[in-house]
Parts: sequence; C-alpha cells; structure tokens
Amino acid sequence: MTAAAIETSALRKVYGRTVALDRLDLRVEHGEVFGLLGPNGAGKTTVVKLLLGLARATGGGGTVLGRPLGDREVRRRIGYLPELFRYQAWLTALEVLELHATLAGIHGPARAPEIARVLDLAGIASRSRDRTGGFSKGMQQRLGLAVALLRDPELVVLDEPTSALDPVGRDDVRSIIREARARGSTIILNSHMLGEVERLCDHVAVVHHGRIVAAGTLADLLGEPAVRVRVSDLPADRSWLAAFGPAEEAADGWLTVRPLEEARVPDLVAEIVAHGGRVHAVDPGRRSLEDVFLGLVRDTP
Repeated sequence: MTAAAIETSALRKVYGRTVALDRLDLRVEHGEVFGLLGPNGAGKTTVVKLLLGLARATGGGGTVLGRPLGDREVRRRIGYLPELFRYQAWLTALEVLELHATLAGIHGPARAPEIARVLDLAGIASRSRDRTGGFSKGMQQRLGLAVALLRDPELVVLDEPTSALDPVGRDDVRSIIREARARGSTIILNSHMLGEVERLCDHVAVVHHGRIVAAGTLADLLGEPAVRVRVSDLPADRSWLAAFGPAEEAADGWLTVRPLEEARVPDLVAEIVAHGGRVHAVDPGRRSLEDVFLGLVRDTP
C-alpha cells in the first residue's frame, strides 16, 4: 500500500482533564477531497492543529506528506485557511498576497504570475488594489482562499471555507476546490455545511467526543440507493416487482424498493402503471448526509 497524504494512529490530545482526541485513526489518500465533520467541540479543530504542527499530540502519532506530525519543513507544502481570520486593514489584497508569497519563498519571475493566478482563481482580481479594511466577510474569505492556494500546495486545509458566502460564492468555491484537486492538491474540508461536503468530498469522517464514529465514502455512509413510490390499485399478483429488487409496502401506500439505481426509477413507474397501478408520488429513498450525521451524533454516548 502506498503512503497516504495523511495517516494517524491512536492519536490522542489531552488538555488538563479534557480529552480532546481519543485514539484517532485517520487516513487520507493523495489527491482526494476529504470531509471532516462533527458538532462544535467534537475535536475537529484539534485534529487540524495537530496536522499543521500547531499543537503536540499527547499520545499516538502520524505522518503528513510522508513526514512526522510537527515537522517544520512540511509546512511549506501546506495551504491553510482558518475559520476566523482578518488581514491588516491598511493592506491591499495585492500586498497581502505579496507578503504571503515572500513567506512561501516565491521569488523571481514566477512571483507576479502566481499572484495573478490565485487572484483570478478566487474572483478578486478586480479588487486587488483595494484595502482589505473595506472588504466584506465574503471578500475576506476569497482572499484567504487565494493565500491558501499560493504555489499549488500538496495539502490544502480549509476550515469552513463557504460559511460567509452567498449561494453564488459557494458555487465559486466549489469550482476552486475542484480545480485545486485537478492540479494535484489533497484537500481537507472542515465544514458544518453538509450539502457542500456531499457535493465535494470523496471520503468523509465524522468526529464526536474526540473519536471517529463513522468514516468512508459517501456511498458507504448513505447506504444503498432506493426509491419510495406512493401507489394505489396495485394488483394482488406483484411477482413482477422482483425484477427491481426487494420491495416493502407500508400501510399508507408507500412502496420502497431497495436497492434501486436512479436510472431505473422510470422503468419501475412504467411497470406499475402497466399493471394497473396509479402513481401519486415518487421520492428518493436514500438518506441525506444530514440524516446520517444527526443519527450518529445523537446516538453516540
């Protein structure tokens, strides 16, 4: 098995009497978008701090980009957008990026084109000479993304990157994240916006009380695809339903077929009608990520 972009084993962090992380095992592959979910106080921020070398583990260990946790040199290969940040109000967006380009070691003829690239990528090229003190929270967020993506970092850690954005801005950020992945970056997305995670992430881990309570692909977490159809006048002989999979019929007229791929839903409806049934409603039966998330955090002691 090839080395992962991030791998931790029995990672533990204790603050006084508070156990922030309890034997956390995590693996993130190169080139994927990985969603880190959990309620407030679950331990997500502690995970990020340990991965970035901003805190030291109490126990266990791990690697980031092939180097031990806390390795200073590996930080040059990481882009980070914190949830709460403000840039100096008297600096322009261009000056902020020039400062961070210097810190990232971007010099010479490559410097100006790289700054122009991330300004354009974040959609703030036209505001590059405006002072950040006049920026809205959404504009600050875009500038933070531009800073995080300087020099195509191997690993990008984004903490609530769409929290301050309107629907258009969130769609722009999704495009930015997809482009970063296409350019080879591995991305950790720490977000409360479950719809964004569902649209973007290849794998997801749910953290609760300092432990991972579920992890896997979205298909793993959401379960098999299904469909619910509210029907009436179905004939007594329903053997033909077996061609679509196991079916369960409730007293209120809802018929659930699981598993059933979305592409076969029209065929199921057509067969119901062909056998004399009437279709009153069709509803996807797969649970949403929000349903799964709420069930995990409420049921885990």
